[in-house]
Amino acid sequence: MNKYSKISIVAIIAIIIPFAYSAMNIYGAQQLHYSWGDQKKFSFFELSNNGNVKFCNAMPYWMSFKKFEINTFYDLNSIGKFTVEPLVINPSSYAVQKGTFHSEDFTEAQYLFMQLDFEFNGGEIRVDPNKLYTLVNIDTPIIGVIPYTTTVQYSGFDLYNIMNDKNSDCN
Repeated sequence: MNKYSKISIVAIIAIIIPFAYSAMNIYGAQQLHYSWGDQKKFSFFELSNNGNVKFCNAMPYWMSFKKFEINTFYDLNSIGKFTVEPLVINPSSYAVQKGTFHSEDFTEAQYLFMQLDFEFNGGEIRVDPNKLYTLVNIDTPIIGVIPYTTTVQYSGFDLYNIMNDKNSDCN
């Protein structure tokens, strides 16, 4: 094999590795399990007061994301955003990361969340829980610069159950 062939092979490998790692990160983000990381049971009211999220990486390789975000909407109006900053999770393990909640009308968001939590726990229905939905966005940029976001939409009740699930693969 001549020296130009060797240089070409090394260059090809150097180009493929970052893209392969990015593809594995995107797949890992789609397989990522998450639940409420605090000792208390998850509630939307607790979400509005910040808190910890437990992320479970079931993949046999390191997985990272740039941002994890839960956008909450009621009747097509944005209530607020819960954001977790960058995190790297070891293979087949979990990590707990603190998140922060931001809302344009914080008091209104907390009041609505208290009402919905009461209803999800079997209380009297005062506001329509079917109008609450959430978008979970996980940003995993390709080779660190090309934006890529995995988005999943849940009803409020589905997210409530996911965040309270303590039976993940990482326990």
